Amino acid sequence: MPATQIAARVRARELRAADVVAQALDRIERADPQLCAFIEVWGEEASRRAGEVDARLDRRGADPSLPLAGVPVAVKGRHGLRAAGPLLAAGAVAVGATSVPGPGTPWQTWGLGARGRTVNPWRADRTPGGSSAGAAAAVAAGLVPLATGGDGAGSVRIPAAWCGVTGLKTTSGRLPSGDRTGLAVPGVLARTATDAELWWRVVSEEPAPAEATLPVTAVWSPGLGFAGPDPEPVALARAAVERLEAAGVVRLVRPRMPLRLTDPGPAWLALRTPGAEPGGAGLAGAERVRAENDRRLAALFADAQLLLTPTTPTAPHGHDGPGDRYSTSLTWAFNLSGHPALSLPAGFGGDGCPAGLQLVAAYGREALLLAVAREAQTRATG
Repeated sequence: MPATQIAARVRARELRAADVVAQALDRIERADPQLCAFIEVWGEEASRRAGEVDARLDRRGADPSLPLAGVPVAVKGRHGLRAAGPLLAAGAVAVGATSVPGPGTPWQTWGLGARGRTVNPWRADRTPGGSSAGAAAAVAAGLVPLATGGDGAGSVRIPAAWCGVTGLKTTSGRLPSGDRTGLAVPGVLARTATDAELWWRVVSEEPAPAEATLPVTAVWSPGLGFAGPDPEPVALARAAVERLEAAGVVRLVRPRMPLRLTDPGPAWLALRTPGAEPGGAGLAGAERVRAENDRRLAALFADAQLLLTPTTPTAPHGHDGPGDRYSTSLTWAFNLSGHPALSLPAGFGGDGCPAGLQLVAAYGREALLLAVAREAQTRATG
C-alpha cells in the first residue's frame, strides 16, 4: 500500500502499526538476500516503535498529528536516522538503513548491502544507480513505501529513474544538510508522487498548497546544451512528455533563448575537491560557471514553469561500471545551481529496465514539481 493509505488506515484503527511493520520486516527478510538493499535492519526497535504508535492512537483516537502513522520507512546509510526526526515525530517507523557505495567503489553507481552488492530489482545484472542505491531498490521492490535519500549530483534522481520510482531533490538550503559545499541536499524516494508529497509536507512543514493550474508551461531539453545522451533515454523521456501534453498536464513552450548550459562537471568537481584553496583558480572558475548557468536558468524560468529533460544519459549499466561516462551529466547541473528537481518514471527500455523524466523548477517550487508528478500519475492510471 502507498504510505498515504497505510497512515490513513492506521489512524482509523483499521490496521495496527505493529502488523504493518511486521509485514515490512518479513518482506525484507525474504527479499534482501537477493537485493542487498539494506546495511542494517532494526527489527526489534521497529517493532517497539510501532507498538508505541498503536498505543498513542488507542489513547487519542485518529491523531491528526501523525500523518505518517505506522508507515515503515528506510533511511539512507547508517547515519540516516539523524535526519529522520520529523518523520518519526509524524508516526513513521524506521525499519533499517539502506545501502550506499562501499569502500573503494565509485560514488556514482554502486551500493553495497550487508550481504553483497545491491542489485536493480528489474534486472539483477544491472546497477540500481547511486548513491541512494538501497533506498531506490527497497522502494521499487515494495519493501517500504518511502525511503530517505541524499542528492549531491543526482544520487536520488538517478536511482529513482533506473528503478522506476519517484525521486525528489529539494532546493539547496531549504532543509538541513551537513555537506560543507552545499551541493548535497536531502531527498526522498517513493512509489507514488502522493507519498513524496506527504514526505515533503512533513519535513518542510509547508501547508498543503493550492492546486496547480494546468497545463503547466514547460521547456524540453534533451541535453541541456552540452550533454550527449543516448537515443533511447531521450526517446523514452520525450514520449513521457508527449503523454503529459496529451493529458493536459504540461504545455510545451519555446523559450526566447535556447537553453545552453555550460557543462557543470568541472565546476562540480572543483567544489568537491578536499582542501581546494578558497579564491583559487579552480574555485573561481567554478563560481563563474555557476553564475552563468544560474543566469541562463533564470531566463528560462522567466518563460516557463518547468524544465524537462531525461534523468540519465544512459540505461542502467552492469555492475562492472559505466566506463568513462558519468551517469550524472543531466542531474548535477541542478546541484550546482540549487534548483529542486524530480525524476518521474518514463517507461522501459529494450533491456527491460526503467528510465526517468526529470522535472526541474524554480527555487522553492517543490510543491509544483510534486503536483505535476501527482497529476501525471493520476491521469496515467485513470
